[in-house]
Amino acid sequence: MAVIWGLDLKEMQWGKFKGSYMFNQEYHLRRTKMIVYQFAMILCVVSESVGTAALSDYVDEQDGISTRSGGRALIHNNDIVGILSYNIFIGIAVATIFGSGFFFDLFWPERKESNGVRLAWKISAIAVCLGALGDALALTVIVATHAAFITGVSATEAATLIRNNSGGKPTLVYRHNPYCVASVVLLWLGVVATFASTYILFKSHKHDDALGPKSAQARRRDEEAHVGTQSASNNNPAFAPQMAQVGST
Repeated sequence: MAVIWGLDLKEMQWGKFKGSYMFNQEYHLRRTKMIVYQFAMILCVVSESVGTAALSDYVDEQDGISTRSGGRALIHNNDIVGILSYNIFIGIAVATIFGSGFFFDLFWPERKESNGVRLAWKISAIAVCLGALGDALALTVIVATHAAFITGVSATEAATLIRNNSGGKPTLVYRHNPYCVASVVLLWLGVVATFASTYILFKSHKHDDALGPKSAQARRRDEEAHVGTQSASNNNPAFAPQMAQVGST
């Protein structure tokens, strides 16, 4: 198959998703990366997905309230709409960086990368860490302390509009919305996994630069095999005539 950017596409094989290969001890920190990288992207993406359900409800609520009031009432919930939209971006960003890291380490664990590419990995990992942390802090504050409110009509009419709009759902108080709470909890778990993934990425690069991608166990095995091959060659009588001939010349 084709080779793109030095990566042989024939290495992309379904068999590499087997646990016996994915979690082997051939490469340094392989098991840790395969597990923690997946935690980071899965938790952030699930937080994004749950948050998207809440986001859709709050956007529909804006249209529903405005339509039922003939355009007189305006519901103010752009805070939750904005932060949940940003949460979608963060989920995609984390999945892009550490999802790529997962697949690259799975299919091409011995790939050669330039210093520029290595630097890009590190900068991207730090960027998504900071973005995810900011997202988690903002989402936590908004969900815990904010609530939507309606202007343009009386309080009584506003309550009626809310009640008639999908049975009062989504709730105006964000912390009473289970989707919002679940999105916050999952996001914080994802943030922890994202920071852990970044630390592992830096540690893995440091090891690769000094000793290569192989684990200590694999390097020791390869060295013993190399020494054994040399010993067998030196003890092979077939080499004696060649050595004698060289000596006679």
